Amino acid sequence: MEKYISSVIPLNGMSVRIGIIGMGIMGKAVATRLLNTGHKLTVYNRTREKIESLESLGVTRVETPKDVAESSDLVITVVKDAMAVEAVAFGNNGIVYGKHDNLTVADMSTINPIASRSIAKRFMENGIIMMDTPVMGGPKVAEKGELVLMIGGSREIYEVYKNVFDFIGSKTFYLGDNGAAHAMKLALNLQIAMIALALSEGITFTKGVGLDPELFLQILNSTYFKTGMSQNKGPKMIKDDFEATFTLKMMTKDLDIINETAKALNLSFSMASLADKLYRDATNNGFAELDYTGILAFIEKTSGLKK
Repeated sequence: MEKYISSVIPLNGMSVRIGIIGMGIMGKAVATRLLNTGHKLTVYNRTREKIESLESLGVTRVETPKDVAESSDLVITVVKDAMAVEAVAFGNNGIVYGKHDNLTVADMSTINPIASRSIAKRFMENGIIMMDTPVMGGPKVAEKGELVLMIGGSREIYEVYKNVFDFIGSKTFYLGDNGAAHAMKLALNLQIAMIALALSEGITFTKGVGLDPELFLQILNSTYFKTGMSQNKGPKMIKDDFEATFTLKMMTKDLDIINETAKALNLSFSMASLADKLYRDATNNGFAELDYTGILAFIEKTSGLKK
């Protein structure tokens, strides 16, 4: 490890060769931010169409994760889950086959922290350092470089690439060994899921008793109990505006992971289990591609307020 660290000392964030694997909503937003701040990027996504909008910004598109690794010092993975991370890391033409001196992987996905530790160990066996680097904030926040980053893994390696992460986020929290940042990310997403449910049922209750949901929001947002969600998403929710910044199906995926991890740790999370069921039912009944706050539309439907 010490030999690796001493040999990887980029002069600044602009001198690092950066690759991104995964061009979903967040991956594309992070890529846009880095391109707009003068970085050169090599990217890979299974479907080429998701990369086309970045070509005018000068992105280099390649055919495999191996190609990204060969062209990069730092590879950022932003994919669905641990299975997807393993596929781009160790599958056919995966990252490990593009191994070279000083290669580092930063996993910005949201995955099971236990799986993250296992993946990091497997990378280490292949001579590659992995950090977990999940973020808080939506795509618009990412494009402004104002994400909140959480770091798990080698602090020394994080310091090597700190200048890169400072272009992406306005705040960074180092949390400890591999898996720590993914665990914290899941704890935070659990809060988001619960707040969305409470806000949705509050709006539904208000409508059900014949009151104006806009007044509900005005009163709520005048109190100590207001949230960023009630202030920023609430007005859109009561207008049935569920344009996705983070889809309902992805929140369902994260709730699945939270409950899997809790079970592995012998933790009892009754509310998380109920939340998972509600989001899963919504996902399975046509609401999957809505924003996660679209859980309101599902609750209103099951309550008989909407067809």
